Amino acid sequence: MKLIQIAQVIIAILLMLAILLQNRGAGLSGVFGGSGEVYRSKRGAEKILFIATIVLAVLFFAVALAGILI
Repeated sequence: MKLIQIAQVIIAILLMLAILLQNRGAGLSGVFGGSGEVYRSKRGAEKILFIATIVLAVLFFAVALAGILI
């Protein structure tokens, strides 16, 4: 039980870092005078970080669910 809680805290910290490291210019920046690009494909480190964020979110959900069920 304690191991699940430790894993959940570590995954949560990694998930927060992955989210904070992503490009801040995305989202509604075009509405408020940001870049005018409508669509832009992710490449290189940005794509790896995006996929890592998804994987960490799924892992966090799975560990949280395991903590509830155990």
